[in-house]
Amino acid sequence: MAATDDLLSKPLSGFTEKSRDRLIRIITASDFSGQIPAADVKAICDAEAKTADAVMLTLLPLAKTYSRPPISSYQVGTVVRGLTGTLYLGANMEFPGHSLGFSVHGEQAALSNAYMHEEQGISAIAVTAAPCGHCRQFMNELAPDIQISVQGKPAASLSTLLPFAFGPQDLGVADRAFPVKEVNLKLDHDGSDELSSVAVEAARKSYAPYTKAYSGVAIRARSGRIFKGAYIENAAYNPSLPPLQTGLSALVFGGGTFSDIAEVTLVEIGGAPIKQKSVSEAILGTIAPNVKLRVVRAKI
Repeated sequence: MAATDDLLSKPLSGFTEKSRDRLIRIITASDFSGQIPAADVKAICDAEAKTADAVMLTLLPLAKTYSRPPISSYQVGTVVRGLTGTLYLGANMEFPGHSLGFSVHGEQAALSNAYMHEEQGISAIAVTAAPCGHCRQFMNELAPDIQISVQGKPAASLSTLLPFAFGPQDLGVADRAFPVKEVNLKLDHDGSDELSSVAVEAARKSYAPYTKAYSGVAIRARSGRIFKGAYIENAAYNPSLPPLQTGLSALVFGGGTFSDIAEVTLVEIGGAPIKQKSVSEAILGTIAPNVKLRVVRAKI
């Protein structure tokens, strides 16, 4: 624990000792998943005499420690605040040898973290640098009313940073991603192992209003802990987040590394207009070459 405390002391140096101790207890818990509960956020705000927005900015150095950018070496940390008051961390991930389009942006990671925790909605985000256009488009899908804070700059609404936005309404979709809803998916086969059950649970929560290609992933780490990821779609298509990337982000925030991956199961609908199998296999071939992707079909 002392070694862990030392590693966290620098990214948490903006907090008093009391708040640092609280955060370290949260972060080092065996079930930590990049989430700081609302009650703890309030306690930290009170102890630090800071607003929630200020606490989010102070947490950015911590969020950056989860960044995995082997191509750009550019670390991005993000923190989003849910309507419940809970905070969710995010960081960017890159995969060498593959298209840059496979990358997970920090804003995507934080928003997907909130999504996988079934947050009711998102009110604000803090970022280490101004969001790129890709991320503004992704935020417009999930949280069009979000307030954006960058250190040293005044907070701004997304509508200010993304005027004349193209979004779900342009494709006739009125039902947004938050609050998270479930699709009634069932596995094609009768039997159900643990990873298939977790993956179909993630697929049921996927947001795919444009293709209806609901899909989800379950990742078992060598420790036995299981992480899941749902597909999150976007009206502009390219910023859509594949289920494996959502799951890998959860793995990283759960304290895991790519070398910890032991098994991966993908659940997707047969006959859907797009598939996640090939891109998932491509990513795994680089980060976990000894792990074979298992694909299980589901139906509505």
